Amino acid sequence: MYFYFSLDFNRIKRYNIKVNKLTEDIHLDKLRSASTDARFEAILTLKTVDECYRFFEDACTVKEIIDISQRFEVAKLLSEKKNYQEISKETGASTATISRVGKCLLYGKDGYTLVLERIKENKK
Repeated sequence: MYFYFSLDFNRIKRYNIKVNKLTEDIHLDKLRSASTDARFEAILTLKTVDECYRFFEDACTVKEIIDISQRFEVAKLLSEKKNYQEISKETGASTATISRVGKCLLYGKDGYTLVLERIKENKK
């Protein structure tokens, strides 16, 4: 027995975006706490790149630092309209990582965009 049906992909896409936004808000609410706020405020006290290296080498594994750095580079290249193959070749990132960062740029909390814009402003 075969079933035939049609799907309204625009409707599904809108629904998925709403669900993803809701899920992100729930995750952010679970992440947000006085303790986490205090850690982020501690990070904001760092004044130089050397201080950042010292702190993050103590707080994170080398792989975590490399992964965060790679994701940020992927975000930068995506914002420059580079394609997945170019980005993968330049950064070594998998297409799954590139896709995940791309989704953050499109549907996320605009954290990458905020930082990328501030870097551009500081270079002027």
